[in-house]
Amino acid sequence: MSNLRDKYLVVIGLEVHAQLSTNTKAYCSDSTVYGSSPNTQTSPISLGHPGTLPKSNNKVIEYAVKMGIACHSEIRKWNEYARKNYFYADLPKGYQITQDTTPICNGGHIAIKKEDGSIKKIGVTRIHMEEDAGKSIHDQDPFNTLVDLNRAGVALIEIVSEPDLRSSDEAYSYLVEVRKLVRYLDICDGNLEEGSLRCDANISIMPKGSDIFGNRVEVKNMNSLRNVKRAIEHEVDRQIEIVENGDVVEQQTRSFNAADGSTILMRSKEDANDYRYFPEPDLQPVVVTEKYVAKVKETLPPLPYELFEKFTTTFGLSEYDTNVLIEDKDIALYFNTLCSHTKNYKVAANFVTGSIKSYLNENAIDMPDFSISEERMAALIALIDDGKVSNTVAKQKVFAAMLNNGDSPETIAQANNWIQESDSNALQEWVDAAVVMHPEKVAEYKEGKKGLIGLFMGEVMKLSRGKADPKLANQLVREALEK
Repeated sequence: MSNLRDKYLVVIGLEVHAQLSTNTKAYCSDSTVYGSSPNTQTSPISLGHPGTLPKSNNKVIEYAVKMGIACHSEIRKWNEYARKNYFYADLPKGYQITQDTTPICNGGHIAIKKEDGSIKKIGVTRIHMEEDAGKSIHDQDPFNTLVDLNRAGVALIEIVSEPDLRSSDEAYSYLVEVRKLVRYLDICDGNLEEGSLRCDANISIMPKGSDIFGNRVEVKNMNSLRNVKRAIEHEVDRQIEIVENGDVVEQQTRSFNAADGSTILMRSKEDANDYRYFPEPDLQPVVVTEKYVAKVKETLPPLPYELFEKFTTTFGLSEYDTNVLIEDKDIALYFNTLCSHTKNYKVAANFVTGSIKSYLNENAIDMPDFSISEERMAALIALIDDGKVSNTVAKQKVFAAMLNNGDSPETIAQANNWIQESDSNALQEWVDAAVVMHPEKVAEYKEGKKGLIGLFMGEVMKLSRGKADPKLANQLVREALEK
């Protein structure tokens, strides 16, 4: 199959639904708390009872504008709502309130990094606001499908990409960036397993050199980044096999089976006009002014692509260290603030990606609950820079003590006699004692076994109880052995 793949160009577009982290639903005041008992978060409005009237949730508009700004999109001034009509058991109104011809965000892009290290901009077609449907449950009753309408009416934005993706790896990278953005913006928790971030993939193939797109197949029901990649891989192979056998790929909607990595036919693909879109008569259009967009923009945190540029350029970090730091928003912002108090960016990065992240993971806590402020961490790094404590003592002793002690790092180090000795006279005594202890090793060193300097350094550190300045001690040991 790998040889056959070389004949074809894969064309992928993703539709990502992000469930917004609003306290209430998109068009009514029902709660949106996840995990509540089935059908306890509904009302006549979300159930579509006759005579009820929806009302726009201002937070939904704000969150959509935030995502549009982050994606470099154009924000539409005049926004109309539309009804998307179709029947399904978990759609109590018989339609979804969405946007059709006037999406709130148009154009823009999301940048991904390809395997060769180059940057590729994936176009964003549109971002629009809509509401979610309920949830059908098929695995709790052997004879019936159960329906939970708690999710009906929950606010969503749909991010529709251009068909610019050319592999499952690119699709995976794109989704990682989308998830990172919604988490940085605090508009969605990005949890695919809980369904708060859902992805439909539109996949087609065409012979290389052709300018005619093949029929696309939409794959649904993927609940992890890995499964999106698996579904695309399977679907590409399936479509190539169909074409190689002389048949035509039909336009379909298929479901992904995570158990065996296959896709299963759900239905023949409907065209958009089958949904009978028409303007929502119960909601007034929303006007989004330039002044409002500017106000929202002022509230945005530094975004991951901005921090990547800053950390690699201004701070001189490697791409690897930077990617580890910006994976989590709170950790990235902690490091960013820490670097406003110290110029030793590399040591700061090592602390955050090493000691701090290990502590957070071992104790199952998040960065906002971490007890050591950025200023105190910078003070600890300053002790290393000033030669008052070694890197090892700082990480293994002072840092550990700071977790349960609010004193300054220097006060803690002094109280525990951890300040390292930089007085050359005191150090010379320990060096001389170490050299006297091993006369035969001194002779071997002079005969060329330079690696023995580690033995003498170990003795110096023992004699000084770890307080000797390693750099100065190393220099004095070399001088003593060269005599």
